[in-house]
Amino acid sequence: MAGNMRVLVLGSGAREHALAKRIARSPLVQAVLCAPGNGGTAAFARNASVDPEDGAAVVALARAHAIDFVVVGPEAPLVAGVVDALQAAGILAFGPTRSGARLEGSKSFSKEFMKRHAIPTAAAWSFDDADAAIAHARAHGKPLVVKADGLAAGKGVVVADSVEETVQAIERVMRAREFGAAGARVLLEERLFGQEVSYHVVLDGTRFVALAPAQDHKRLLDGDRGPNTGGMGAYSPPPVVTPEVEAKILARVVQPTLAGLRADGIEYRGALFIGLMICPSRSRAEARFDSEEPYVIEYNARFGDPETQVLLARLAGDVLPLLLGSARGDLAGIEVRWDAPCALSVVVAAGGYPGAYRKGTPIRGLAAAAQLPDVEIFHAGTRLDGDVLVTAGGRVLSVTASGADIDAAAERAYAAAARIELDGAQYRHDIGHHARKR
Repeated sequence: MAGNMRVLVLGSGAREHALAKRIARSPLVQAVLCAPGNGGTAAFARNASVDPEDGAAVVALARAHAIDFVVVGPEAPLVAGVVDALQAAGILAFGPTRSGARLEGSKSFSKEFMKRHAIPTAAAWSFDDADAAIAHARAHGKPLVVKADGLAAGKGVVVADSVEETVQAIERVMRAREFGAAGARVLLEERLFGQEVSYHVVLDGTRFVALAPAQDHKRLLDGDRGPNTGGMGAYSPPPVVTPEVEAKILARVVQPTLAGLRADGIEYRGALFIGLMICPSRSRAEARFDSEEPYVIEYNARFGDPETQVLLARLAGDVLPLLLGSARGDLAGIEVRWDAPCALSVVVAAGGYPGAYRKGTPIRGLAAAAQLPDVEIFHAGTRLDGDVLVTAGGRVLSVTASGADIDAAAERAYAAAARIELDGAQYRHDIGHHARKR
């Protein structure tokens, strides 16, 4: 099928833009369809309207366009069982089935999985009653992390700094339903101290291929302040992941996770994004966690966003064989190579995000920004209004650059971001601060 493959990329964010653009370059590919896509994917692929969580509709779309391979980007379709529907229809798909996606779809399920298979993580307690959760928080006597059990677009986590903040977070999640139905159950988790790291592996059911580590910036404001978001930027590689730390990640987290999935009868094919905390060598006195050890914060059943953008900016060669090998259950002989030494991505968000924000605001200056060397701009919340590109979401653009080091990548990414004209735009100015020297 060399040169004749038709690929459908499901999703509408910058992650999907980056994947679709890279897939479109593959010599194996004839055409790329994005559903629903965005204003950026329309430049090189055909966009199609579909509900990504409706398995029957996705199957019908794939058949109507003679699609050979479907790449599912976001978590919600995976949790909804879209890959199950595609497999039942005989259509090859990248991403785990519903059983594997539960690792992200339910934080309680995920935590029980970690406990069952002795994967290092923080202690946690699950509640579906707000009064019981509040009573536990007060009895515990120390601030906890409050997590909505279900999917909340990466924003359903509150890291409290006091017992009273913990109680307020429980009220917001369970009673005010700030994150909707995802907050019907909460996970109260012991706090970890250190640096968060994003570690991706691609699985084929029995084997895995490890990708380069990355570091996301969840908080809205410089200095890691403000509310959690879906991610305000990322870079790769983070210095905290030394070769020794990575060896621990593989031996103590990745391999036991794959063994646990197999023991539980889950044939996991697709990307697994492991959110980790690397505890520092000088741990806080009250922390019981070992130094320079990886502890799992969460599993995500797909590639991260904005991590995907920096990983693909560094990746050498064709990404499609990796995705196909995973979907076919055969990653034997598949290797990844890294071309660019470093990459960094800055998310340009709409004013008001992650709260209420306005849609339909014109975006200008992208051509001037994209002219800078080693810069790519991936669209997230955009759409075309006639010939005018306008905002359609909270995270609008992912301005990504590569370089010889993080400082060089940051300089290029921020120079490009400064050329973008968007009323009310906001972005952090310290992405990669753990690694930058200037």
